[in-house]
Amino acid sequence: MTVGTPSPFVYWAQDLQNIFLKVDLKDVKEKIINIQPYGIEMGAEGVGAHGATYYHFRLNFYKDVVSKVNVEHQTKITDRSVEIILRKELDEQWPRLTKHNQKPAWLKVDFERWQTEDDEDDDLPEINANKRLRDIHGDYPGLYEKLKKDEFGYRKEDMKKVYLVLYNLSQFVFYIYIFVVMSVRYAKENVDSMPGTYDAVGTVMKFCQLIQFLEVMHPLFGYTTGSTCIAFAQVTGRAAILFVMIDAEPRMQSKPVVFYLFLIWSIIEIVRYPFYIAQIFKLNVSFLTWLRYSVWIPLYPLGILCEGIIILRNIPYFEETNRFTLSLPNAWNFTFHCPTVMKLYLLFLFFPGMYTMMRHMYNARVKKLKPNFWKRKMK
Repeated sequence: MTVGTPSPFVYWAQDLQNIFLKVDLKDVKEKIINIQPYGIEMGAEGVGAHGATYYHFRLNFYKDVVSKVNVEHQTKITDRSVEIILRKELDEQWPRLTKHNQKPAWLKVDFERWQTEDDEDDDLPEINANKRLRDIHGDYPGLYEKLKKDEFGYRKEDMKKVYLVLYNLSQFVFYIYIFVVMSVRYAKENVDSMPGTYDAVGTVMKFCQLIQFLEVMHPLFGYTTGSTCIAFAQVTGRAAILFVMIDAEPRMQSKPVVFYLFLIWSIIEIVRYPFYIAQIFKLNVSFLTWLRYSVWIPLYPLGILCEGIIILRNIPYFEETNRFTLSLPNAWNFTFHCPTVMKLYLLFLFFPGMYTMMRHMYNARVKKLKPNFWKRKMK
């Protein structure tokens, strides 16, 4: 078998004594079927989902089937498929066909072919159109629900993994773009590049920030195990700085502090998203894990300080323009003075908010990087 050889769709069913396989291949030629107690391998020329070509598949069974020395497994080739009956070594129901939980996408449950015990009149039933087959739903209701859940659960699990990989990869690419553009501009123009930072990467940064609101919904949908409240606080806080404090005030966009803030944000995310991708595939990359739970130590305080400076610098601008300020009289009989709220935030919430965020990250670091972390990895 060569890399890229397609696998045909394989449908399976069972009774207490047998495993039934149906390989969805038409006009099969030059077949090779190798049946072992622990699994089956098949290669054949035929017409399947990928058209007329060579197909190959291999399966390791949940438990052993009877050795061919003791009994001859039955194989029947029709114009539409290859049907195989395998005798189980022990008379019992299998919870799944494969040894491992991860089921290949081309393996399907054959819900139309399930046989009850009282249908068996021979030690090894023949493949026979007259054999009375019953619906699994009526004969094995508990097993039916489990197999149905597993069948669609595999698809849901696969789609969830694909979505999370694409999401984290796209965010990683966007933040790499922001970091590279800023770095190239700074290498060419030095500090003269800072006033034009927002014009150069502001649109991409806003897009990334809007997409990050999906991270608030991921825990709600069961895609991730993080806290929805913490994700909401982090994403909303950054969005307020970006859209309310920077995007809404053109005079702030040219300040050097915006350059430093964007640089800090992009570095944090360039580390965070690859770590998440590794977690999806359950890969434990020691250096990446350490980096994810250590890079925040210098960058989070600097980023929060930049955000505080932006809010402080915006106070006179907002007092001058009355932006986001609601004065009486109005239909709601309510007043809102945005500069006052900004001052109260800096006086009473800025440092407690910083402490809460740093404490959360510290606890996550202690939990993830337990004592002697590097010593264990070096062994």
